[in-house]
Amino acid sequence: MSNEKKYDPFMGLNQLSEMWDKQLTGLLYNIADNKEFVRTASFGINNYSVYLEKLRKNQELFASLLNIPTKKDVANAAKLSIQTEEKIDILEEQIWKLQDSVSSITKENAGMFEEIVNIVMQMKNEVQKMAKEVAETKKINDDLQGLRKEIERGLIGIVREKPKKEPEKKQDKDLVLSGINK
Repeated sequence: MSNEKKYDPFMGLNQLSEMWDKQLTGLLYNIADNKEFVRTASFGINNYSVYLEKLRKNQELFASLLNIPTKKDVANAAKLSIQTEEKIDILEEQIWKLQDSVSSITKENAGMFEEIVNIVMQMKNEVQKMAKEVAETKKINDDLQGLRKEIERGLIGIVREKPKKEPEKKQDKDLVLSGINK
């Protein structure tokens, strides 16, 4: 029994379809090679295209009267929605870039503000030091003014006593001078 061939229904179907394919291909080739058939088919296709164009125009007219979207309207809406999605994607990318740049600017500004705060604190400390130095300088200036006044008072007292002694010195000088001339 192993030598017996088993019946395969798909094998028969395959052979039958190959035969039909060869016959139809030959028939179509013979028909397409015929000039009369080509002219008739061309005339039929032209009439059919005119009929389809009239049908399309009538459908658009009825659709516009009934306020129903046509195939063209749906295609335009789909095209607009695709363009809108593309623009939204572009805007989304720009927003992400903007967020990144704002966050980097914010970080830079925070660093700059820290530096400004440090500088202001240093300036505050310097101003306090300068205020202390100015107070000390005023104190020293007041002390010097007091000393100057005391010195001036003392000098005034000396100057009052000095005129009594000065004429003697002038006489001494005169004597010295007269002694040199002799």
